[in-house]
Amino acid sequence: MGSKKNPIWRVVVADQRSPRDGRVIETVGRYNAQTDPSEIVLDMERLQHWLDRGAQPTNTVRKLIRANNTAKQTQAAS
Repeated sequence: MGSKKNPIWRVVVADQRSPRDGRVIETVGRYNAQTDPSEIVLDMERLQHWLDRGAQPTNTVRKLIRANNTAKQTQAAS
């Protein structure tokens, strides 16, 4: 997603047997590193739904989940 020199990444649920840029089951969020601070938008309800059913997040998605939870905790404390 995004435009030239302005990437925005999608966080998706996909079957591990499908190709990297192949069919996805569901888009559960997006990540934009170009903004300050970085914009991480995740549908935590749908994400938890898939994790409960055995989906395995990549290392990058794990980091995004942690960063998103940390940002929410920081906002709640303010």
